[in-house]
Amino acid sequence: MGHINFLAFAMPAFFIFLFLEYKLMQRRKKTEIFNYESSVSNISIGIAERLINLFIAASFYQLYYFIYDNYRLFDISGNVFIWFALILATDFVWYWYHRLGHEVNFFWAAHIVHHHSEEFNFTAAARITTFQAIIRTGFWCMLPFIGFHPGMVIMMLIVHGTYSFFTHTQLVGKIKWLEYIFVTPSIHGVHHASDEKYLDKNYGDMFTFWDRIFGTFQEEEEKPKYGLTHPLKSYSFLWQHFHYYFEIYELWKRSKGFKAGWKAVFGSPADMDQDIRPILEKRFLQDKSSPHQRLRFRNYLYIQLGICALVLSVFTYYFDLLDLFDKVFVLSFILITLINCGALLEQRKWMYYLEYGRIFMVTAYFLYKEDLITFLFVPLAIMIFAEQLFSLSKRYQDVLLQLDNSEYE
Repeated sequence: MGHINFLAFAMPAFFIFLFLEYKLMQRRKKTEIFNYESSVSNISIGIAERLINLFIAASFYQLYYFIYDNYRLFDISGNVFIWFALILATDFVWYWYHRLGHEVNFFWAAHIVHHHSEEFNFTAAARITTFQAIIRTGFWCMLPFIGFHPGMVIMMLIVHGTYSFFTHTQLVGKIKWLEYIFVTPSIHGVHHASDEKYLDKNYGDMFTFWDRIFGTFQEEEEKPKYGLTHPLKSYSFLWQHFHYYFEIYELWKRSKGFKAGWKAVFGSPADMDQDIRPILEKRFLQDKSSPHQRLRFRNYLYIQLGICALVLSVFTYYFDLLDLFDKVFVLSFILITLINCGALLEQRKWMYYLEYGRIFMVTAYFLYKEDLITFLFVPLAIMIFAEQLFSLSKRYQDVLLQLDNSEYE
């Protein structure tokens, strides 16, 4: 598990590159490519994926070794030519995983989260869910099955993922000569577009020749409009992860017979009934009187995301040294904080009680670690007393749920 520790530096590196991207776009007077709510949402989803993957990544690696040790077809030794073959094989597997992720409802439910964002910058690269990581691991198993050593596969997946990160930016325009072979930000931007001519194009992650061979290549002609053809009307952390599974279930309930039910789960997203999402949004999401209202006290969200990123980095570095209780506490603390960030963006009033729950959980953790759990009633009593005496819920809502309409007047 030693190979996981260096990933502790991935989160700080992400924020450094994000800061540089923002500053460069600021100098070019193109900061409109950053949207506050969308960026917070993107980063929240990325933090959650990194966090949960800490608990399951070891299982992925063990699966690669199990397949390699027991079922590999060939004994492939490592040399320069084999590394070159591996990078081609990795991108080929990715192409079909990615394409099926757009063509099969069950896979699209995991992948759609990556396409929610209507901005295209480094924060969009973070929109990967654990569901997506689990599904693509199944595809990556083809590599050790063929005979590539798991150590080589893991190293190549890191290289592959790093390259993909840098294709999520508008810092670089079209580089036509390079696009004959490599995926550039312009090429991948087309993939993230909702324009009809750009739909279901450019599935390759590093190379463009798979798309050219299989007829899915499209170069950028007009500036893309990023996001979904039917945008999601929510920044809720939970809704963004699970809404399409609800849509599949709703379509399945409407289906008559086995064939129709199978198609609901494994059919094409293009055949999804378009009235389902509005019905579910009306059922599960609160109505907003104005879709343009924005949270005024935004620094509170930045602080929460900053704390999550810092805790995750330290947690990753020391992951192997912590016991199960510590791991569950950090997992719960970060996930509750991320859910709270989404609730803040949605101006959900119940987030106040989530704040109380988080405070109580933190105090309970430290009391337990200090063998003072018998005093658990003390923080609970203080919270109840403070609420009754100072009407904290009203103050909280007055400060944190203020809406900024000035920029729209």
